[in-house]
Amino acid sequence: MPEFGYSFEKYDSSLYVKTSGRELNVSPKTSREICNYIKNMGVNKAKSELEEVIKKKKSIPFKRYKLKVGHRSEFSHFHAGRYPVKAAKLILKLLYNLESNAEFKGVDVDKLTLVHCSVSIGRKLKRYVPRAFGRTSPSFKSLIHIELVGREL
Repeated sequence: MPEFGYSFEKYDSSLYVKTSGRELNVSPKTSREICNYIKNMGVNKAKSELEEVIKKKKSIPFKRYKLKVGHRSEFSHFHAGRYPVKAAKLILKLLYNLESNAEFKGVDVDKLTLVHCSVSIGRKLKRYVPRAFGRTSPSFKSLIHIELVGREL
């Protein structure tokens, strides 16, 4: 059984609340864009934003992975955006887990703010597709780790 650490280190454990999702089968690019979008938001605001994304009422701005991404008229500062529903559902589950961890620690959930949201690449699922004349083509899929850390402000 692997032992996973956190990239968020050297902190006071009484002030911060952590949660993580390991080996998740979701796109690392969309997860990174969502994490950058919800960082420094309150947990309740981040949950409502992600619920709007799941309903496809509000889109997430894609700032790094923006090539061949459709433009959205709702953005005032950035033009490219999408509705990453699968990644939003998984991050929303992690936000609910962070909220329950905060209640267990005795931290006020209404004042909880996300101070650290990170996505890192995990294992690679290596698969091969058979082709003509006895050849194969690789079809690799990366699993990801998502870490969320909140603090009462």
